[in-house]
Amino acid sequence: MRMFARIFPHPLLTGLLTLVWLLLVNRYSINSLLFGLLLGTVIPFITRPYWPDRPALRNPLKILAYLLIVIWDIVVANFTVARIVLFKSNASRHPAWITIPLELRKPEAITVLAGTITLTPGTVSADLSAEGHYLLVHCLDAPDPDAVRDEIKTRYERRLMEIFE
Repeated sequence: MRMFARIFPHPLLTGLLTLVWLLLVNRYSINSLLFGLLLGTVIPFITRPYWPDRPALRNPLKILAYLLIVIWDIVVANFTVARIVLFKSNASRHPAWITIPLELRKPEAITVLAGTITLTPGTVSADLSAEGHYLLVHCLDAPDPDAVRDEIKTRYERRLMEIFE
């Protein structure tokens, strides 16, 4: 097992790089797969010194559930934003800057949360406090900013804590 970890310091990254390579070349042959595996092995091996503290995932199986929730929220938010833009007047919109206090402490988990918020239409992660304890989010329409904050904390942050911390 020790030899495997030395050759593949980041096995998930190896798999992801291989998949991205196959998607980029848009041809599924044995040569493309082998070259993708080569890239997926060499790149993490070379960049290993820059990843001294590889993030540990406590519950990796919960990642799938998290991804399904995020995909569902993105689809629903697209329709919600379309409805707001097409049918809601500017005067009746309530854009807001919301400060989200974070319980997450691992940088990888905070990055996933900020990315999730930005991927969901109608919200954008704008800033992270210097200490990493607060995330500033802009919402297209938030009549109740406290409800938006609570939803982000319960729907995303709680799940990310189960995965990363």
